[in-house]
Amino acid sequence: MKNSSQRNNLGALNSVVSRAVSGFKPPEDLTVSQWADNKRRISPESAAEPGPWRTSRTPYLKEPMDAFVDPKVRNIVLVSASQTGKSEFELNCIGYCVDQDPGSILYIHPTLGDARKFSKLRVAPMIRDCKTLSSKVSEEKSRSSANTVLQKSFPGGMLTICGSESASALASTPVRYIFGDERDRWAASAGKEGDPWELAKARQTTFYNAKSVEVSTPTVKNASNIEDAYNEGTRERWCFQCPSCGEWHDIVFKSIKFEYSVTGEGKKKRFKLKQILWECPGCGCLETEAVMKKQPAQWIAENPDAYLDGMRSFWLNAFCSPWVSWSGIILQFLNAQGDPKKLQVVFNTKLGELWEERGELDDEDTMLRRREEYKAELPDGVLVLTCGVDTQDNRLEYEVVGHGHFGTTWGIYKGIIMGRPDTDEVWQRLDDVVDHVYRFENGMGLKISTAFVDSGGHFTQEVYANCRKREGKKVFAIRGVSRQNEPFTAPPRKTKIVIDGKYVGTCWRFDIGVDDGKQLIMDSLKVQDPDKPGYCHFPKGGRGYDHAYFTGLLSERLTYKKGLKNPWVWEKIPGHERNEPLDLRNYALAAFKALNPDLDAIERRMKKPPAAPVAKPQWKAPARSAADRLYGEW
Repeated sequence: MKNSSQRNNLGALNSVVSRAVSGFKPPEDLTVSQWADNKRRISPESAAEPGPWRTSRTPYLKEPMDAFVDPKVRNIVLVSASQTGKSEFELNCIGYCVDQDPGSILYIHPTLGDARKFSKLRVAPMIRDCKTLSSKVSEEKSRSSANTVLQKSFPGGMLTICGSESASALASTPVRYIFGDERDRWAASAGKEGDPWELAKARQTTFYNAKSVEVSTPTVKNASNIEDAYNEGTRERWCFQCPSCGEWHDIVFKSIKFEYSVTGEGKKKRFKLKQILWECPGCGCLETEAVMKKQPAQWIAENPDAYLDGMRSFWLNAFCSPWVSWSGIILQFLNAQGDPKKLQVVFNTKLGELWEERGELDDEDTMLRRREEYKAELPDGVLVLTCGVDTQDNRLEYEVVGHGHFGTTWGIYKGIIMGRPDTDEVWQRLDDVVDHVYRFENGMGLKISTAFVDSGGHFTQEVYANCRKREGKKVFAIRGVSRQNEPFTAPPRKTKIVIDGKYVGTCWRFDIGVDDGKQLIMDSLKVQDPDKPGYCHFPKGGRGYDHAYFTGLLSERLTYKKGLKNPWVWEKIPGHERNEPLDLRNYALAAFKALNPDLDAIERRMKKPPAAPVAKPQWKAPARSAADRLYGEW
C-alpha cells in the first residue's frame, strides 16, 4: 500500500472478496471458526495453551478457516512462518469435515515418517479430546483396517494420511478433500509417477464440491511450490492499521527498527536488545510491539479477482503470532549472522520470507546490467562509508563502499592512485579520498569512517608508517590471513615499524580472515531483489564500475581440494587474473565489521532536522577616545 490511489484500488478490489464471502451460508450455518470455537479442544501434547480453541487468540486464522466452507472457493493456500497456528488451521478444517460435512480426506506430508508422527502426535489427540469427533471415529485398533495410524474411518468418509513419496496412496481411490502439509519439502516425484500434488488433485475430478488446501513455510525464491501456488491466488497479507496515519500495512522485517549491544567474541558473542520498534512505511511513526499487536488488523488482497476463479491465498509471518515475541525473532536473526544456512532458517520459519541467496553467481555482463543511476553522490539508504585500499608496486587502488541495514551495500567509487607507495604524493592523494565529504541529494554529507589499507607486498613498512600518521583519520594497516577458522575481523595489534633498518615506532594492524570475507561477498552478490537484505548496489556513470571491475570482483571461486587439512580453497578462475576489486570489497567490508556501528542511532541522527542557526550578536565598535583619534592608534 504505497500510495493513496493504490490503497483505493485495493480497497475496491477487496470488496469483491468481502461481498462474495458474505453471500454464502455454510452447512448448518456453522463456519469452521464457529465449529472450532464450539467443539474443538487443544490437546496438551501439542500446545503450550491446552483447552478450548479460541479463534480470537489467532484472529488471522478466521478468514482462511471460513474460506474452507465457501462454496465458491476450491483451493486455499496458506504460506506461514512457524508458530502461527498453521497446523491447527488444517486440523480444524479436518475436524469440521468429519463432524459437519463428511467426505473422503487425503492428508499428505513430505514423508511417510512425517505422516506417522503427525498422526500420533496431532490427529489422534485431537480426536480423543473432541467429544464430537471421538464419537464418530472409532478407537484405533492395530488389527482393524478401518482405523490405523494412517487411516481413520468415520460415517461418510475416511481420513488417509500419507507421504508425498507414496505413489499408491496418491493415485488410488477418489477423494473430496486434499490437504498438503509443508509443500516445499515434498518429494519431486511420487516414485516414478510424477508430481505428487498433481497426482492427488487428479483424484478429485468426480467431485463438484472438492476442496484442496496447501500449507507450507516458504523456502527458496523461484524454487518454491508454495510460492507458485500463492501467486495464483488472491495474495492476501495480514495488515495492521497504523495508529498515527490510519494506513494498513503488513508488519515485515525491513520495517522493524532495533538497537542492541554486543559482548564477547566468536561463539561467545552475546546480543542484548535495547529497543524494538515498528516504523510505518507511510508516515514514519515508531510504535512498540505491544501497541501494534492491539491495533485493528485485516486481510488485504493484492489480487482479489482470483477469488472469482475459486483460489484464495494467504501469507503470514511470526511478527503477528501471539506465541512469538519480536525480541526472540530479532535475537535469532542476530545469532545467525555470518552463517547462511542458519540465516535461511530464520528467514523461512520466523520472518516468513523466501530465501534468495542461492544459485550461481551472475556473470560480468549481467552485473553490468544491474548498475543503477544514483540521484546523487550518495543514494538514500547509506548510513556509513568505509574504504578498502590495495597496495601495488606502482599504485594504490581503492573502493569507497556505503553500508546500510542488514548487509545492504552501495558501491560509491572505485579508483586508482598511480605512484609508488613510498612517496608522499600518493598518500596525500589518498587523503583527498578519505577527507572528501560525500553528499546525498538533500545536501547532507558523510565522510569515510574507516579505511583499511593492505600491508602485503614490497612496501609493508611504508604502509605501516603512513597509516600511523593517519590513525586520527581511522586509516589502519591490515594483513590478510587465509587459513581455517580465522575470524573475519579480530582486535587490532601493535606492530613495529622499521624503515632502512631503523626502528621508528609502532602502528595498529588488523588481521582479517579473507576467506570468510569472500564468502560473505559472494552470498550478497547472489541476492537478486534490491529490497532484500544483503543486496549489492552498483552505480552507472564514470565511477569505476566497468567490465574490468566486475571481472575482478568475480575472479575467484571456492573449490574442493581432496587430501588437504582444509579442503575448501579459494582459487582464481581462468581468465580472471586480476582480483583487486574482490580484495577491495573484502577490505571495505572488514572495515565496516571492525567499526561495528550502531546503524539505528546513525539513522536517527541523519533524520533529525538541523538545529536552527543561533543568531550572533551584532558587534559594535567601542567608543574611541580623543587620544585614539589624535594618534590614530585605533
